[in-house]
Amino acid sequence: MAVQNMYGSGTAISAWTNERMSEIMTDIIYRYNHQVYFNITNKCPCRCTFCIRNHGESVGEAGNLWFEKEPSLEDIFKAIDGYDFDGCSEVVFCGYGEPTMELEKMIAVSRYMRERYPFKIRLNTNGLSDLIHKRSTAQEICQAVDFVSVSLNMPDAKSYNEVVRPAYGEKAFDAMLKFAADCRKYTENVRFTVVDVIGEENVRKSQELADSLGIALRVRTYSE
Repeated sequence: MAVQNMYGSGTAISAWTNERMSEIMTDIIYRYNHQVYFNITNKCPCRCTFCIRNHGESVGEAGNLWFEKEPSLEDIFKAIDGYDFDGCSEVVFCGYGEPTMELEKMIAVSRYMRERYPFKIRLNTNGLSDLIHKRSTAQEICQAVDFVSVSLNMPDAKSYNEVVRPAYGEKAFDAMLKFAADCRKYTENVRFTVVDVIGEENVRKSQELADSLGIALRVRTYSE
């Protein structure tokens, strides 16, 4: 399978066999640390230096999280219909791409899940959806999911840009903070995350920033 570049472009294929569909189903839905994740796109406007997808083709029980062709909504629905959700209590939009790059698709998948399962739905996001779609997106996202987890990554714009390397440049950091603050207007279930490799001082500053916005902060342990 051809590996895509950081921004998600990949080789197209002309036909889908049953064998390939089975592979796609594995790629779209996977388990990691006893949780179920939805990998709906490989597109991402960031090139984070610590991104887990820099280290291999998959995580958890997935066989391969890189798509040769972006999955259609029908592909995702088929994956859901064929997946064993036994023991699941929450599904997470998170994979080898930024879920809000496919916002309409993500909302449709959320609706499809809610019609069939009682699971809580969480979004792990870089928080740049407003820049991606050139409009405010917090309300519709908060209506589609139960929890929003925003990657803060660094406590200031300069270090954020160095680590995250967003396609939108210097305006990305403030846009991410505004998105998180807007989400807080619609739900209390919003949190920032940082990875412990940024160091104790940056974690402390991140906590202060999160506190100033009234948003919880979770410090994640980095794993390759």
